[in-house]
Amino acid sequence: MTPVTCFAGRKVALFGLGGSGLATVRALLAGGADVLAWDDSPESTGRARDQGITVFDLHDADFSDFSALILSPGIPLTHPAPHWTVERAGAAGIPVIGDIELFCQERRAIAPGAPFVAITGTNGKSTTTALIAHILASAGRDVQMGGNIGTAILSLAPPAPDRIHVVELSSFQIDLTPSLDPGIGILLNITPDHLDRHGTLAEYAAIKARLVAGADLAIVGIDDDLSRAIADAVTGPRVAVHVGTPPAGFDGFFARDGTVFGADGAPIADLAGIGSLRGAHNWQNAAVAAACVRALGVSEAELVAGLRSFPGLPHRMEEVGRRGRVLFVNDSKATNADSAEKALTAFHDIHWILGGKAKEGGIAPLAPLFGRVAHAYLIGAASDAFAATLEGRVPYTTCGTLAAATAMAAEAASASEAVEPVVLLSPACASYDQFRSFEDRGDQFRNLVRALP
Repeated sequence: MTPVTCFAGRKVALFGLGGSGLATVRALLAGGADVLAWDDSPESTGRARDQGITVFDLHDADFSDFSALILSPGIPLTHPAPHWTVERAGAAGIPVIGDIELFCQERRAIAPGAPFVAITGTNGKSTTTALIAHILASAGRDVQMGGNIGTAILSLAPPAPDRIHVVELSSFQIDLTPSLDPGIGILLNITPDHLDRHGTLAEYAAIKARLVAGADLAIVGIDDDLSRAIADAVTGPRVAVHVGTPPAGFDGFFARDGTVFGADGAPIADLAGIGSLRGAHNWQNAAVAAACVRALGVSEAELVAGLRSFPGLPHRMEEVGRRGRVLFVNDSKATNADSAEKALTAFHDIHWILGGKAKEGGIAPLAPLFGRVAHAYLIGAASDAFAATLEGRVPYTTCGTLAAATAMAAEAASASEAVEPVVLLSPACASYDQFRSFEDRGDQFRNLVRALP
């Protein structure tokens, strides 16, 4: 835990008692704050009471008694309308902040300058966060990883001069962190997302830009127009990262055809054969990670060793097994067409398992990649709609269940004459028609593969 001492002896309100909210309450109490915590969910307040946390209905509170409102990132700050606690805080003239802000304030108080890497982006931030942490840990560094990737930041060990915090941040978390000041700030990319919570794409991009604007060193992917404009506006030290042939005068890191090149244009890492880093999107992740860890003093040899031993993240193009020539890949995290595109681009001779609760637009945007698919196996509620899209373009079988699809795909792939046929679960759909979550769907696929003859 990182005890939060910056509110010692003061009263604060906290709304949102999920995992990060509970961790924040414990950290504030450990640092000597007086916390009144609440949640609209009776289940959440009950769980907090069971853990010995004092719960108080903030509807009945005088917000002028508080020094701050600590808000969980899932609670609307501005759009579609400010949460009622935000309006009460505004009327009382107190700041509305989140757990990342508390960490930043504590870092400045107890270990100013302690290594702090913050990563954001619309796509790839979890993989890049995990990859950076893995390379640093494999090189023998003391690493703490958390934030949006899983472990609440205040549940991590406190900042220290020889301890590196590697933290994934969502736009919601950045929006609640007015003094965000990482040692290294990383922006991967920006595409339209969460506009229901931020209003416009311009506002979403402006929030993402704050992460690198406050960093001692900014590392920015420049493969989209919005990120490129943000990189150009950085006034302090920065490293640009590009995928493809770099433009004239480019002096950053780049990745091309599965090789990562350093700022001097020399190759520093070959990604060929690293199953967890297939595809151009992962080349960007690797190039960004290389720029980051090299700035932290990791040697080229340590970088290469860390890249080669990276296991990847569960449910994100996760290689879950082989049967002879057939590779089985769990990409259950692909809950829409944009996500599934990454996997379809990374493989050939694909036996594609897809379906579930369809998102708007279905799989029509993936039509240019249908030539990579040997056969499609349809499951769940989207089967009829997806069959209509595939008709005449991709052979398909309506299987109904994941178990039936996995068995049929495995049999067909093993009979294929391809060098490396791939059975790919990349559903392009939400999971809720048949599964508890995309993790449940991916876990079941992994178990089905392991049970194959």
